[in-house]
Amino acid sequence: MKTTETPAPPPAEPGASVSKVDAPVSKPGRRKKEGTVLNVFSHGVLVIWAIMVVTPLLWAVMTSFKDDGSIFGSPWALPDRLHFGNWARAWTEANMSGYFLNTVLVVGGSLIGTLVLGSMAAYVLARFDFPGNRFIYYLFIGGMSFPIMLALVPLFYVVNNMGLLNTIHGLILVYIAYSLPFTVFFLTAFFRTLPTSVAEAAFVDGASHTRTFFQIMLPMAKPGLISVGIFNFLGQWNQYMLPTVLNTDPDKKVLTQGLVQLAVSQGYKGDWSGLFAGLVMAMLPVLGAYIIFQRQVVQGLTAGALK
Repeated sequence: MKTTETPAPPPAEPGASVSKVDAPVSKPGRRKKEGTVLNVFSHGVLVIWAIMVVTPLLWAVMTSFKDDGSIFGSPWALPDRLHFGNWARAWTEANMSGYFLNTVLVVGGSLIGTLVLGSMAAYVLARFDFPGNRFIYYLFIGGMSFPIMLALVPLFYVVNNMGLLNTIHGLILVYIAYSLPFTVFFLTAFFRTLPTSVAEAAFVDGASHTRTFFQIMLPMAKPGLISVGIFNFLGQWNQYMLPTVLNTDPDKKVLTQGLVQLAVSQGYKGDWSGLFAGLVMAMLPVLGAYIIFQRQVVQGLTAGALK
């Protein structure tokens, strides 16, 4: 017995449009299911990553309010009461106040100098064409790839010959030189995305290049300045190698050096609660800066992609 086969439709003529009945129908339910699975997986990864990052921070803050017996007896339990004496002891006896003040002076001065000099250099490289423009730009990029470990010995002799060894302003100048390559690289790309019509209108009205930069272009680059400022603040606040080599005066040590000295001294004394209190003191300014400016950081990172 022969089965009846449906004859195949004739091939469509060239230029003929395909009707909606003949077009393949997509399956929105299947795509929705795949999107849901992807969202669940991505959110799960983010939750796991958040737990891995937040748990050590919360544990360090919780441990800073415990006594030494509770730290080793019940490390994961909440403190029986808040021992604020740990913070007072770390602030006064361990000289964390002096280290904190030195760090604020060094990082504050270097951050201002880095943003001012870096923004001026980036604006010139982004807006003006002159012989050697690209060469100078690539020199800054090359500075980003140069390991700081290779420059420690010659940098020590240069700073020493200039009479800037074991000084706050000498460390500020070194921090500025260390942070300029990334700042110029970041802000050059940012200034290229800003509209040129505003600057041209200012020139027509008789504004000078200096006035145009400081009163018009620099305020427009505020998101980029905040973003690169946060990155420089994190790097300079946590810098340990440069002050260790260039700053050996005990009265002018910064916070990272003080934490190492505190770890050594308090380790022998068994004052682990004071050590954790000093650690949280050094950590809080960094967390606070990012929490306050996190929206501006995201805007600065995405502003370069939206012209």
